[in-house]
Amino acid sequence: MRLQPFGLERYFARHEFSVRHNLAASDVQGLALTELLALADEETAALWSRLTLGYTESAGLPLLRQEIADLDDLDVDDVIVCAGAEEAIFLTMHALVEPGDHAVVVWPAYQSLHEVARSIGAAVSLVELRHEEGWQLDVAEVQSAMRPETRVVAINFPHNPTGAQLPQAELLALVALCEARGITLLSDEVYRFLEHDPRDMLPAAASLGERSASIGVMSKSFALAGLRIGWIATRDAALRERVAALKDYTTICSAAPSEVLALMALRARATILERSRTIVQANMVKFGELVGRHADHMEWVPPRAGAVAFPRLRDAEADLEGWIDQLIASEGVLLLPGTLFGSPGPHFRIGLGRTDGLAALECLDKNVRHSLCDPMGA
Repeated sequence: MRLQPFGLERYFARHEFSVRHNLAASDVQGLALTELLALADEETAALWSRLTLGYTESAGLPLLRQEIADLDDLDVDDVIVCAGAEEAIFLTMHALVEPGDHAVVVWPAYQSLHEVARSIGAAVSLVELRHEEGWQLDVAEVQSAMRPETRVVAINFPHNPTGAQLPQAELLALVALCEARGITLLSDEVYRFLEHDPRDMLPAAASLGERSASIGVMSKSFALAGLRIGWIATRDAALRERVAALKDYTTICSAAPSEVLALMALRARATILERSRTIVQANMVKFGELVGRHADHMEWVPPRAGAVAFPRLRDAEADLEGWIDQLIASEGVLLLPGTLFGSPGPHFRIGLGRTDGLAALECLDKNVRHSLCDPMGA
């Protein structure tokens, strides 16, 4: 197994903690520990106060697994807790594919959704979402990409980096298509519950089919990236057994404090999700106004869900990375170039989930006025 360098994560390692404003972030501003503890119910407060720091159950704290299962009418045994979504993707891909197999992945995508399968020796076909089509998925393209040796179709909705959402009819069509062919539908759902219109929320893919698997995490919508708690949920018992066996070679089990805090947050999810939506909505409105003011220089498809969007500069020949480097130097504001998703053209990811977003967008607006609208400084 040889994994290619993870371009996005290396970029963040270089810049994330040295800039004043991280407008590239994909998560919602993290809750303070005191804020979360104030939301604890009686049971989780007691669990926290008497917590001992020993090993935990490999599959995860049963109360936490039950809370995750209850989100979607799944059984507690359908859930395995992981170290964030990254471990869930890594383990599930290793459980599903072998050298010579084939994977279909909706793209642009978080690199591990396609790179892990490639590193194992599987062929990967990318099904592209396009700006000109509103970032909408064509299920017929997924079907045409399938082969006899296809073992997994990986999707990510709400989508990173575009903020697109899949209509429920298309999700059901994908589930049926994969079930009929004995293929696992691997659904990365880390932005679930952060739909901008509540009517757009989809059921977890794991609740719709016997061969579907859903990946969730506390990092994005729940604003708790520092817990490093995610999960894989599936009714496929054989897949769960393979994932559990592989987990013995990675984290073995999760951190005891993180599991209790994740349980605490899920039980207080109405409050936490309302906070997340409020932050994202304010930043989305502000960025929409910015795009409107500078419509000669940039455009976007407004996101339908999640905490990110994927605008682009109108000048197809623009030096996007040079502009972003200049933005970092002049304003201390970080954006994420679309090249880190392998995306052609001058797209960039902007994060809408940080509490300093309004101040950061003012700095971005200033830079656009001077660097794009008036590059000669006239």
